[in-house]
Amino acid sequence: MKDIKILGTGCPKCKQTTAIVEETVSRLGIDATVEKVEDIMEIMKYNVMSTPAVVVDGNVVFKGRVPTATEVEAMLAN
Repeated sequence: MKDIKILGTGCPKCKQTTAIVEETVSRLGIDATVEKVEDIMEIMKYNVMSTPAVVVDGNVVFKGRVPTATEVEAMLAN
């Protein structure tokens, strides 16, 4: 099971990233938990200075931009 965290304070781009990740996980039938992290102190633990960011199993894979569904799909396939 993959542990996915969406880091962001709730801005439109963060919400868009969350929607893309959740839709891709659902469409592919991947066993994963998707968690939205809005606490700035928790976000800073990942050394992320620009959001949105996507963390998979403790590793930051995207930051500072909204990933495309194709990019999320490729990342989850690994």
